[in-house]
Amino acid sequence: MEEQAQPKWRGKSSAEVNGHAAQEVWPLLADFCNLHKVFPKVETCYQLEGIAGQTGLVRYCAGFASNRDESTIKWAKERLLMIDPIKRCLSYEVIDSNMGFKSYVAIMHVVPINDDGSMIEWSFVCDPTEGRKMEDVQSFGESSLQSIAKKIEHVLTI
Repeated sequence: MEEQAQPKWRGKSSAEVNGHAAQEVWPLLADFCNLHKVFPKVETCYQLEGIAGQTGLVRYCAGFASNRDESTIKWAKERLLMIDPIKRCLSYEVIDSNMGFKSYVAIMHVVPINDDGSMIEWSFVCDPTEGRKMEDVQSFGESSLQSIAKKIEHVLTI
């Protein structure tokens, strides 16, 4: 008998970046190998291979899942699949990690929402992960994106 494939998990989160236009926010997300500058849960992020700003670029990201206990360090190698500075969006995939993903593809998009604000939208498609619930993956994405938006507000204000 053939094993039935489970449907992919899909999720989307959004967060406002108050007081900063999309054209201010975009360069911080487009700087693919410097995620640690705007994502508080990421301690390190650097280029492994490829050319900065071009598809195929691979980054390594690592950080602590919940606290500073070294046993909780989470890491991922991610490949830039698409980047469009006009539409202010990029797409990437997790190619290796210790987070249990067999496949994970995400799109980040920065859109204007008023005269001096913007919104970051982060959507993903992934295979179900053993030992996790879809709600947990979605919740992590939502809380992470809120943290990113607040950090970007701070970075752009100082």
